[in-house]
Amino acid sequence: MDYIESVKLDCSGMMCPMPVLKTRKQINEMNVGEIVLMISTDPGSRPDMEAWTKKTGHTLLKSEEKDKSFLFWIRKEKEGI
Repeated sequence: MDYIESVKLDCSGMMCPMPVLKTRKQINEMNVGEIVLMISTDPGSRPDMEAWTKKTGHTLLKSEEKDKSFLFWIRKEKEGI
């Protein structure tokens, strides 16, 4: 399934914990129901994003690896996390 993101966040070249921190900052600026596409080149971002979305209650709609990048579609589910 394809998702239409409200925001594209390019974290290429950043290492842990920066992709998670940048994603958290971006999510906090968005409205509930909006989707962010986060792009990372850090292989550790896959388990990091899975853990972060479970902890915060936001939804990891889809993740995929493409051309040495990791793509994550995350939907904001609630305010304040």
